[in-house]
Amino acid sequence: MSKFVSTYINDEGHESISIPTKEFMCAGESEPMDHPHVFLTMEPNDFILCPYCNTRYEYDKYAW
Repeated sequence: MSKFVSTYINDEGHESISIPTKEFMCAGESEPMDHPHVFLTMEPNDFILCPYCNTRYEYDKYAW
């Protein structure tokens, strides 16, 4: 995992989010509604589900 990790927060409650990285941290929602911050890696796939909030993260190198 890289030295600097992007953190994603899903305050809007989206079922899936496109992100430009395969290594990241999911925090769920903003405090105080967050869940334990979990580090996720999509390899070898281009998607992953957060085991806490079930947000589906999809890799898109052009996201943003």
